[in-house]
Amino acid sequence: MADLGAIVNKRDFPKIHFYDQDFVDIYDKTWNWLSDYWIDPATGEKSPDGLFIYPMHGKYILDQAEAIFSSFFLVYSNRNFPASKNIDYFYARQEENGAIRWKYDAKTNKPITDKTNPEGVGLPLFAWAEFNLYHKSANKRRIKEVMPILQSYMGWIDRTFKKPNGLYSVPHAFSTMFNSPRKGAYYPIDFNSCMAINAAHMSALGDILNDKDISFQYKKMYFSLKTRINSLMWDSDTGFYHDLDKDEKRLPRKTIAGFWPMLAELPNADRAEILVAHLSSPKTFGTDHPFPTLSADDPDFKLTGEGFKGSVFPPFNFMVIKGLEKYQHYDFARECAIRHMYYILEGLSPLDSKQKGDLFEAYLPTKEGPAQLRGDSDFPRKRFLHFIGLSTIAIMIENIIGLNISLPRKTVDWVIPNLEIMGIEKLSLKRNLITILSNKSSRGWEIQMESEKLYYFTINILEQKKKTLPIPSGKCSMLIDKL
Repeated sequence: MADLGAIVNKRDFPKIHFYDQDFVDIYDKTWNWLSDYWIDPATGEKSPDGLFIYPMHGKYILDQAEAIFSSFFLVYSNRNFPASKNIDYFYARQEENGAIRWKYDAKTNKPITDKTNPEGVGLPLFAWAEFNLYHKSANKRRIKEVMPILQSYMGWIDRTFKKPNGLYSVPHAFSTMFNSPRKGAYYPIDFNSCMAINAAHMSALGDILNDKDISFQYKKMYFSLKTRINSLMWDSDTGFYHDLDKDEKRLPRKTIAGFWPMLAELPNADRAEILVAHLSSPKTFGTDHPFPTLSADDPDFKLTGEGFKGSVFPPFNFMVIKGLEKYQHYDFARECAIRHMYYILEGLSPLDSKQKGDLFEAYLPTKEGPAQLRGDSDFPRKRFLHFIGLSTIAIMIENIIGLNISLPRKTVDWVIPNLEIMGIEKLSLKRNLITILSNKSSRGWEIQMESEKLYYFTINILEQKKKTLPIPSGKCSMLIDKL
C-alpha cells in the first residue's frame, strides 16, 4: 500500500505564516495558479507531465532566462512541480559544438533566433541554477550528469564570443531587456558578470564532485573576469558599472544591468557601498517601487515604465536582492522585498475599481499599477508566473521570512531583523518535512520546530543574537531569551 503521508504531502505545498495575511494569500494563490501553466506542447492540454509554458497567441515558446529563474521558486513546491524540467529541455537540445540557444518553439523543438541575436545566446546562468537545485535536493548524481553539458556550453561561449581583451561581446538582446537604451553596447556588463557568476558556480560544482581540475579551471576564469570587469567597466565618477563600446569606452547609461557585478561578488566593500547607495537614492534606483530597470536620472527614464525604460521586473529585483545578501545587507534587502511585495499586492487588488487586478510581468516605478508600453497591448503579460513567482514565493521564503536552506549541509539559517510571528510549515526536504515557527507565548518569544531528521539550525537576529544549534528529530522548541 502506498505511503499515505507521501500522498498527502505530494498534494500539499509548504505553508507560510506571516503577520500580514495578504502576503500569505498571494503566496498560496501563486501555487494554485501554477498548474494552469504546465502544458503538453503537442496537444496544448494542461498536463502535470508537461512543460512550464506561458502560451502567447497559440505559440509555445520556451525561454532560457525563464527556465533558469523559475527553478529558484519551483524548488519549494514539495516536488509537486519539477524544478529542473524546463532546464533539462534546454540541455536536451544542446548542439554538437556546445551551443544552447536562448529560445525554442516547444511544438517543433526548433531554436528561435533573429537578427538582434543571430547566435541565440541567452543568460549564461545554468551553473548558478544547478548549484541552487543541489542545495535544495542534495542530488549529487545530477551534477555529475549535467557537468559535461555545462562545460561544453561554456566552451561554445568562449570560442564564439570571447575577445582578445578577455571580455565577451554579445548583442545586448540576450538580456531580454528589449528596448533598454544600450545602443553601442559591445561588451555588456550583465553578460560578462553572468559569465563570472557561472564560472564561480562551475568551480563550486567541481568542488562538490571533488574534481580539482574543474574547480581550478573555472576559479581561474572567474578571477580573470573579475579583474577585467573591475578595471574596465567601473566608473568612479558615476560610482557604477557600465557597458563598453567597441573601443572599450564606457557608455554613459546606468541600467539595472550594472548590479549584476554584486551578485558575482566583483566589487570590493567600498564599491559595493556606493552601489547600495544607488539602490536607496530616489534619484537613481531607489524609487518608491524598487528597483527600476533604468536610472531615474536618465533622460530616457519614463514614469510609465515603457518596457525597460523604468519598469520594475521581478527577476531583476530578485537579482539585486540576492546581490545585497552577498554583502550582508540582509535588513535592507528585506525592506526592499517587502516594499516590492506591497506594490505587487496593490496590482492584485487595485484601489481604482475601473482597473482589473492581477499579477503582472512588470510594474510602475513610482506608483502602484502595471507598467505600460505604448503600442504593445501584450505588455506587461498578466500572471506571468515564470518571473512573478520569484517575488511571491522565493523572495517571500528567503528574504521576507528569511530562511536559507541547504540539504547537503543539513543546515537551516534564519536571518531576521527582529522577531515577528512568522515561519514555514511542512516544507518537504528530501523526505524530511520541516516546520519552523516563531510565536510569542507567556514565556516570551519561542521558536517551535518539527523535523523527521536531525539538522543544524542557525538563528541570526540582526545585531542582537546569533546561535547555531543541532535540532533533533521530532518536535522541540527554544526560548529566544535563553539563547
